[in-house]
Amino acid sequence: MPAWDEVPDRERPWFERAMEVYAAQIDRMDQGIGALLAALEETGRLDNTLILFLADNGGCAEVLTDQWTGLAIPRQALDGSPVAVGNDTRVLPGPESSYQSYGPHWAHVSNTPFRLYKHWVHEGGIASPLIVHWPNRITEGGGIVGETAHVVDLMATALDAAGASHPSSRADEDWIPVEGTSLLPAFQDQPLEREAVFWEHEGNRAVRSGKWKLVSRHPGEWELYDLLADRTEAYDLAADEPEQVAALAALWNDWAARTGVVPWDEIRERRRAARVLLSRP
Repeated sequence: MPAWDEVPDRERPWFERAMEVYAAQIDRMDQGIGALLAALEETGRLDNTLILFLADNGGCAEVLTDQWTGLAIPRQALDGSPVAVGNDTRVLPGPESSYQSYGPHWAHVSNTPFRLYKHWVHEGGIASPLIVHWPNRITEGGGIVGETAHVVDLMATALDAAGASHPSSRADEDWIPVEGTSLLPAFQDQPLEREAVFWEHEGNRAVRSGKWKLVSRHPGEWELYDLLADRTEAYDLAADEPEQVAALAALWNDWAARTGVVPWDEIRERRRAARVLLSRP
């Protein structure tokens, strides 16, 4: 990423506005959360409501172009005027007439010091703090808990908090068991009893067990990091710890088989074949 002094003068207004819009979105979200909390407080429900807040994932380094399509990308504004899609530095982001991203430059700033971004499963793509608020059950507020959690834990946590159980079937159809672990013990600064947590996204793979994290950027080989000593994944220990790599890789393979992970290359081939079929006369 270039230093700010190296950004051409004609492009600086675009980069400034991109972060201004990003900050404005956070401000609007913050106001919405505030309104929700105020409503809970007014109705006397705030202290006994479990609130979990976390960011989606790492900063997004994607650069939009006018070729991007999708249900979330509008081509027309509400008044029918066209929407300029893509990171054209001649078009300032923010109004309804534009659809852009803040790109790799600001994602790099947002993710420092972690590696990579949204889409990958190195820490820059998955690390997110989780803020928990539940005064009736968390008597010592304001603390920091160092346990490793995963979004799959949110369902298990909600079930545990409500005193409910996840059904094993419905209408004679078996349901997939909940993968997550309840985080309620962590709210009382107790350890979570789990062997590992896993990730897979478009071929990018990872498993975390204790201090060890095994991770691969598709289609690369496994990398091994000691996250207690090396939170930023700077020193790959895979060559020095082959037995640890083999053990964690076996855990990941077992998880992938149990949960139905399909190899990314196979999915891409299915999509390619489907496009070929659709294009035939």
